[in-house]
Amino acid sequence: MIDHARDLASVQDATDRLLTAAAKLDDSAVTQPSRLPGWTRGHVLAHLARNADALVNVLEGRPMYASAEARDADIERDAPRPLDVHLADVRETAARFQETGAAPADWSRTVALRNGVTDAAARVPFRRWVEVELHHVDLGTGYELEDVPAEFAERETAFLAERFTGNPDVPAARLTDGTRAWTTGRAAETPEVTVTGTLPDLLGWLAGRRDGSSLTVTDGPLPVLPPL
Repeated sequence: MIDHARDLASVQDATDRLLTAAAKLDDSAVTQPSRLPGWTRGHVLAHLARNADALVNVLEGRPMYASAEARDADIERDAPRPLDVHLADVRETAARFQETGAAPADWSRTVALRNGVTDAAARVPFRRWVEVELHHVDLGTGYELEDVPAEFAERETAFLAERFTGNPDVPAARLTDGTRAWTTGRAAETPEVTVTGTLPDLLGWLAGRRDGSSLTVTDGPLPVLPPL
């Protein structure tokens, strides 16, 4: 059972960590490249703010974004702003998301996200937690996947493994950190490959943040994952 209220608290904690780290930057650092190809740190911060607005839309029954083009245009528009404007925007939009999440609602209802994706409303806070944690890493300010909360790392690894489950282009794989195990990829009676590594390295590979070179693969090559 998804505990949306607990996840909302985790989102707030993650947001506070990100804002504390980002506040140590300066205007010049905001214009420098992030770890995401083609995006500066300003793009990442702008995306985080606009994503909070988008998830408020989702919870209130509106389209997440007016269009994919509008989403991209908003990020490009906001990316060059000074640091203090970015920080205020991320803080204020995060507060609106928390306020919306705290309102009485039917959390079992189905909501519409992007590209035809639907999910339970109760999972929306976790989806926001994913955005904040992974994009904090993307800022390249010293926060690594090894630093994210253990609960988050395990849940997001399971979520991403499930996302690729049934994909005919992904070999049936068993993923393990030596203690826990997940399965992903196309249907098969037994895994075609086994991928072993630390939880941060598995998460990084599944989330497209690491190339998987630190992982050990038996019975075949490392599967190629489709973009998220």
